[in-house]
Amino acid sequence: MNDWTRRTVIGAALALTALPAFATETIRAVVIDGYPARAMWVQEFTDFFIPEVDRRLAEAGNYKMEWQESYGGSIVKPRGVLEGIQLGLGDIGIVTTIFHSSKLPSQGLAAVTPFVAADARVVARAIDEIAREFPTMQNEFVAQNQVYLATGVVLDSYQVFSSQPIATLKDLEGGKVAGAGLNLRYLEGIPGSAGVRGGLTDFYSMLQTGLVDHAMLWPEAAATFKIAEVAPYMLRVNLGAVNSKTVTVNKDYWDGLPTEVQDVLKAVAIDYRDHLANVAMDVAAESEAAYIAGGGKIIDVPTADLVAWANAMPNIAAELADTLNAAGEPGDAMLAAYLGKLKDAGFEGVRDWSVR
Repeated sequence: MNDWTRRTVIGAALALTALPAFATETIRAVVIDGYPARAMWVQEFTDFFIPEVDRRLAEAGNYKMEWQESYGGSIVKPRGVLEGIQLGLGDIGIVTTIFHSSKLPSQGLAAVTPFVAADARVVARAIDEIAREFPTMQNEFVAQNQVYLATGVVLDSYQVFSSQPIATLKDLEGGKVAGAGLNLRYLEGIPGSAGVRGGLTDFYSMLQTGLVDHAMLWPEAAATFKIAEVAPYMLRVNLGAVNSKTVTVNKDYWDGLPTEVQDVLKAVAIDYRDHLANVAMDVAAESEAAYIAGGGKIIDVPTADLVAWANAMPNIAAELADTLNAAGEPGDAMLAAYLGKLKDAGFEGVRDWSVR
């Protein structure tokens, strides 16, 4: 090899070694929820969603996330996540949809069909499939400047917790009952009862101060928020699982994300949906045991009484379908499809909400 050739080869090698190394792009994401970090779905977002996104992005090595988690009211209160994401106060949020029935009506399908399925896994999958089969649900979030990722169910079933001794449904008559949204409509089947709207973080003080006599929530939340201290009686009424958490992304933020990152977020959101539902079911029995250990007593309600309660309620499912129909959306078809998915999974309620 002559000197000229040798110098050329050496020069090319040096040039190659001088090229900059491949750089992984860092993308910042602000995650918000008004509930505290100890809330189960928030904890699982931290422990499951974020590490899983990081893991999948690391496999390709093109992008990595820089997460800022802001919970417990540091940016928004529990009712403020929808607006916070809309305004860009956060990039990704866990919206408690039961607070926004007027803006997100189709998210109420599970809430208006009580006494059907006390299984978080089945309800989460059914609602999320409805969101992907019908454009209605996703369009409701688009109107709020958000991209829908997946629905979450964090409870096996709503039950009724009381600050005073109760033995039957009749003991609820004339009482004040705390609820968070559409579930307050259930009380229209209980003579003389009055619903008082509140959030999960409010229920302890509402019961403690006597603002309400009873509250509708689920055993895991009762254990987490020490409800047995102020409401040591639980009526096991199995009102059913209800979707109440939806992961959304600010639309402007989303549009600026690389396709690879979008795809990972969408895929992990579905896995988070299923993971969260599994956790909800896993902790349900443990939470009832913890409630009892904390001084609580559980009273089972006969099926005949539940049938009577359900039949005394107005058909709130048909009302929701009519509301969607009037807005030009396929309300009847969505309701039928949802109940059909539950039936296919082996769940038929004490009342057929599709019968008008």
